Parts: sequence; structure tokens; C-alpha cells
Amino acid sequence: MQPDDSTIRNLLSTNFTEGVIRLSLIALLAVLCVRVFAPFANLMLWALILAIALYPLHQRLARWLGGRRKWSATLVVVSGLLLIGVPTVMLGDSFARQVHKAYTAFDNNTVSISSPDPAVADWPLVGDRIYSAWSSAANNLPEFLQENQGQLRAVAKRALLATANTAGSLLGFFGSLIIAGVIMAYGESGSQVMQRICRRLAGARRGPRLLSLSAATIRSVASGVIGVAFIQALLLGIGFIMAGIPAAGVLALVVLIIGIVQLPAIIISLPAIIYLWWAGDASTTSNIVYSIYLVVAGMADNVLKPFLLGRGVEAPMPVILLGALGGMVSGGIIGLFTGAVLLAVGYQIFMAWVDHAEVNTGVETVPTGSAGPTLPVDE
Repeated sequence: MQPDDSTIRNLLSTNFTEGVIRLSLIALLAVLCVRVFAPFANLMLWALILAIALYPLHQRLARWLGGRRKWSATLVVVSGLLLIGVPTVMLGDSFARQVHKAYTAFDNNTVSISSPDPAVADWPLVGDRIYSAWSSAANNLPEFLQENQGQLRAVAKRALLATANTAGSLLGFFGSLIIAGVIMAYGESGSQVMQRICRRLAGARRGPRLLSLSAATIRSVASGVIGVAFIQALLLGIGFIMAGIPAAGVLALVVLIIGIVQLPAIIISLPAIIYLWWAGDASTTSNIVYSIYLVVAGMADNVLKPFLLGRGVEAPMPVILLGALGGMVSGGIIGLFTGAVLLAVGYQIFMAWVDHAEVNTGVETVPTGSAGPTLPVDE
């Protein structure tokens, strides 16, 4: 017996209504879960990035400790907190003492500023303005402060806001490092869960490959961007201390920041070299040696980056670098990793699609090595 039109309409209406209700409930559940998880998103994302980047070190330590993964994760976290936290506390204590000293000097009217060298006025573009403001402050500091009270107050507010943001970011980083230790301690089960998720999303053949590509890209960016910036900051910091450059620790921190932002460190080392010759406290031979060292250390990223950035990743280094830079512009420091991962995965998917089209049309594919497509194509 053939069903009539009214029966078909009733069935379609019932199924459609049930489908809409189910989809609405799923969407509502997803929105509520996102709202609950949103306050912890950055913290958990940083923890995941740190866990992936530090996991090889954690595995080596675990083998050295006889398979004790929890002890290995604890050792990694404690070492990271000490290596980063102790210098941060020392730098913060030094900064606080300098601020207190400056405040006490201003409160007691004991601040004195030396007169500028006439050569400052010859500096291009800004020499005249700097010389005029410097001379005014040196000759009559109270009047200079009174005249520029509004500008100085705005600069002070920005400095305090930047300091507060930096302190909050460091606390968040320390929290992420602790959570990363927990993730590394249970890395085996977490890796299995991620493989199941990737297989469900991208297929049994592509899923594990995309997961490996994402992990390798994060480690490449960690070593090629942050690692290079840290090495360069360490080299230049040692050079600043040996050469007697004032505020060597602060300058090294600035080098680390601009290295992460992908600016050349030479913009810090060159002024240090100029100060080294302008101060004239050391001999000509030592100035030459320190100048050569600072120039070489300031350009070390040009040598280190090609070796570390993109290493072990089945995508070209320019793709990783563009993804890191674009992600940083749009998403901050976390964007360094997410942008590189997204662009690397997108590149692999696109090249797999290109290869699939060439296979279907009978065109012979030329091997492209590590820069070429590596994702398997399902038959």
C-alpha cells in the first residue's frame, strides 16, 4: 500500500521538528560550554603549547628517572619556575627600588640632571627638541616638571599600566606552566585522546598526520622564535655586562621581547656600541673586541633561525615564519603558535588536494622533499 501525501507530510513534519529541537539543544549546550570555558581559554591554550613544546624534554627526563613521569613533569615545572621566576623577581625588586629611590629624590627636591653635550643638538630629526628639553630640565627641573606635568602624568600612567599588565602576564604564564606539568604527567592518555579526535575529524589516515604536524610546528616556533630570542638575549646580556653597559639586565630583557616580536636585535646592540665608544672609559682594543662581539651577537638570529625554525616540520620555513608573524599581529604572543599551526596545516591540506587532482588526471607528480605535500590522500 502506497502512503498518501498527508502521511508523508506528517512524517516529514515530525522528523523536521525533532531535528530542529535536537540541533537547538546541541547549539545551546555548545554556547554554554564555550561561555564557561572562555575565562580559562588563554590559560589552557598556553598550557597546551608549553606541554607540547616541553614534552620531548619531559620524556628524556622520565627515561633518566626510570619511567617516573610525574617526577619528571614536576622537575620540569620547578626548573622552569626557578629559571624564569628568580630573574623576574630580581628584576622586579631592582625596578621597585629604582622607583622608590626616584620618588624619594623628587619628594626631597634632590634630583639633579647634568647638562647635555652640545653634540646632542646635531642628532638628525630630533636633536634640537631633545637638546632643548634636556637643557630646560637641567637648568630648572621644578619649572620643567610644572610645565610638562600633564605629559609626565600620562607617561607615568602608561608605565604603571604596562607594569601591571606585565605582572599579570607573568602570573598567568606561571599558572600555565604548572598546568602544563599536569598535562605532561598524563601525556600518554592525552595523546591517545587527541589522536582519536583528529581521526574522527580528518579521517583515520590524515588525522594522526595532522596531529604530528601541529605538534612539530609548535615545537619549531618555540625553538625558532622564542628559543632564538632567548639565546640572543643571553649572548647580548653577557656582552653588555662584560662591556660595562648600564642596565644590562633590562637591555637583555628588551632584546628578548623584540626577538619574539621578530625585530632585529641589532637595533639594541648598535646604540650600546655607540655608548661604548662615546663613554670612552675603556681602551681602544677592548672597545673593538666588544663592538665585534655585540655586532655578531646582534646578528646571530640570521644564522640560528634557518636552523631551528621549520626544523622537523613538513612545511617550508617561509610558511611557518609567515604564519607566526601573521598570528602574532592578529592574536599576540599566542598567535605566534596558532598562526604557524593553522598556516602549516592549511598548506598541507592544500598541497594534498593539488596532488589528489594531479593523480586523478594522470599527471606525474615531482617529489618536493620536506617542502612538498606529505598528507596521504584517501582512495
